[in-house]
Amino acid sequence: MKENAIRLLAGFALLVMITLSAYAQQPQAAGARQAPQPIPLFFRETWKDSTNVPVTQEYVANPDLQLKVYGKDVNVTGEGNLPHIWTGLCTPSCAVAFRHKDSYVDLTGKAKMRWIAKTSGFHQIRPVVKLADGTWLVGDFADAYTYDFHQTEFFFGDVRWMKIDMETRSTKGALLDKVDLKKVDEVGFVDLTAGSGHGLGGYSDVGWIEVYGKPVKRDATPAQ
Repeated sequence: MKENAIRLLAGFALLVMITLSAYAQQPQAAGARQAPQPIPLFFRETWKDSTNVPVTQEYVANPDLQLKVYGKDVNVTGEGNLPHIWTGLCTPSCAVAFRHKDSYVDLTGKAKMRWIAKTSGFHQIRPVVKLADGTWLVGDFADAYTYDFHQTEFFFGDVRWMKIDMETRSTKGALLDKVDLKKVDEVGFVDLTAGSGHGLGGYSDVGWIEVYGKPVKRDATPAQ
C-alpha cells in the first residue's frame, strides 16, 4: 500500500511538471500584453568645431541631417570647448531645425528630446516641430538655465503645443488641446527673444541635440 501511494504521488508530480512545461512553451495568446520596446535614437547632432561664424550645412556633423535655419545671424562656435549654436546676434529671434534625409519621425509614446545648453538673461529655449503637412508647432517646455551648460531631457508627450509662424517666429492662437506627432518632418529649437550682441547680456547656447523617436520612411505612412 505504501509503495503504491508513493508511486501514485510520483506519477502525479511528473504529470504536473509536464503540464506546466507545455504551458510555458505555448506562444503568447493574441492580445496579451507585450513589454514596451525602448524608443530608438532617431538622430544626434554635435556640430563641427568653428570660430563663431554663421552656421551652415558645412558645420553639421551628422551626414543624414539637413540644416534648417529660421532667422538671421545664427552662429556656431567652439568657445568653451563645446561646439554650440549661439543666438546673441539674432534679431528679432531665430530657430534651428533638422530634417532627416530619409525619414519622418514618429514622436508619439515615450519619444523624447535631449540637449546640452545654457542661457543668459531671460532667454529660453523651446522645442519646435514641423509636421508632414507643413504645420509648425512650438512647445510650452522652456529651458532657461543660466549657470553653465547642463543636460536637459523631456518627453514630447508632456509638452503642450501652439502654432507658430516660422517666418516671423511669432506664436499663433492658444495652446492646442490635441496634436498628432506621428509624422514629423523637422525637429529643433527656437529662442523667441532677440540677442543682445557680444559680451554679457541675452543669448542662448545650444550644444549637442538628441531626438528619440521611431523613423517613418518618407514614402510610407506610420502604422495606426
